[in-house]
Amino acid sequence: MRLTRCQAALAAAITLNLLVLFYVSWLQHQPRYSPARGSRRGSASSPRVTILVREFEAFDNAVPELVDSFLQQDPAQPVVVAADTLPYPPLALPRIPSVRLALLQPALDRPAAASRPETYVATEYVALVPDGARAEAPGQLKRMAEVLQAGGARLVAAPVASANPARCLALNVSLREWTARYGPAPSAPRCDALEGDAVVLLRARDLFNLSAPLARPVGTGLFLQTALRGWTVQLLDLPFARARQPPLTTAHARWKAEREGRARRAALLRALGIRLVSWEGGRLEWFGCNKETPRCFGTVVGDTPAYLYEERWTPPCCLRALRETARYVVGVLEAAGVRYWLEGGSLLGAARHGDIIPWDYDVDLGIYLEDVGNCEQLRGAEAGSVVDERGFVWEKAVEGDFFRVQYSESNHLHVDLWPFYPRNGVMTKDTWLDHRQDVEFPEHFLQPLVPLPFAGFVAQAPNNYRRFLELKFGPGVIENPEYPNPALLSLAGSS
Repeated sequence: MRLTRCQAALAAAITLNLLVLFYVSWLQHQPRYSPARGSRRGSASSPRVTILVREFEAFDNAVPELVDSFLQQDPAQPVVVAADTLPYPPLALPRIPSVRLALLQPALDRPAAASRPETYVATEYVALVPDGARAEAPGQLKRMAEVLQAGGARLVAAPVASANPARCLALNVSLREWTARYGPAPSAPRCDALEGDAVVLLRARDLFNLSAPLARPVGTGLFLQTALRGWTVQLLDLPFARARQPPLTTAHARWKAEREGRARRAALLRALGIRLVSWEGGRLEWFGCNKETPRCFGTVVGDTPAYLYEERWTPPCCLRALRETARYVVGVLEAAGVRYWLEGGSLLGAARHGDIIPWDYDVDLGIYLEDVGNCEQLRGAEAGSVVDERGFVWEKAVEGDFFRVQYSESNHLHVDLWPFYPRNGVMTKDTWLDHRQDVEFPEHFLQPLVPLPFAGFVAQAPNNYRRFLELKFGPGVIENPEYPNPALLSLAGSS
């Protein structure tokens, strides 16, 4: 079949148009590779700040207005809009080289650098701009960069004139305790963290040296990481305007954004190893295990739980569950007339802290073997596992002739009950484990038992418990804390 001259020309025109469209689309989605990657500082006339838009909802946002407001002030202003995947509905962004869309989730058809946000930034500073902000006053970014360059704070911020403007907070992050504690900032406008809407400016090298620089929610993740490093943020009286057509104006959109925001925040805190957030005023938020989930750590090997190797102590949610279980078990034993006492590391924790040792992972109680029959739950456990009306699981331990009470069927944090019996004035038992404190002792330590504060309640303990503990652990054990198996990992060696 022969083509006419008109058909050939038409085919050529169509092919050329397709090639141009393909090239423009390819260029728009390619990361910017700078030949002078060793230096981020541009020339005196080039912009020194990249606008980075990360905090927005794909289903309802004002990102195009935000981007346009900065381009109106400087048409060459570098802008990067970062999303995990391609936003849908698509963002109506200008198709110009200075505006880039960075997709952070790795994809089979893109190079590794395309998923790294620092690939797209060639300026000295980065301004993290939240959705709903708008640039109106000229020179705001320049002024912020000047304040940052003058020194003092590692980040500077300017509030957005929204319904939730930024305010300063103090923030203490303890990785060892898995905890973030917020409070009033003593030296505002310089502080550890911000709550509310703000444009935050910092050096690009600082941002991209964080382990999770653009994790969402951006404010939560950013300030947890910077506060841990001792960086402060200075809040300037240099407000950015609110979008003329702000996002999330309908009740449904706000509900959806709040629901997804809560889920993202919980996932981020868990990923960063934060299990408890304490707010000013005493409000607590928990992000760890509970009765419906497994505990935060797996099987313990060598008396040394995995978190100790990570230079952390017992997660606060696990300590809370242990306290609850211990209080409940003691209440059942007392009601049934079972004589019990704090044993081993639990007695040591009561003597030293009035609580569970901060790195302990269970609670130990001794009981009189002859009193086991007095307790319905222990009698039931002799025949098999028993789940009581509160969801606690009573059972015989597989490791030997003792009882175990688990927090729930899902969460195996537990209290161990060790049955002892007297023989010639000495308390002994039938199961011995390879623990240094697992030794016989004179019965006179239990005659009488004495009350001792422990884990938020008052438990029974051996009389002269200092001597009792030194018999089991050695002299000076109360004043000289140590991990359970110092041959594997010592407290001094992990500090």
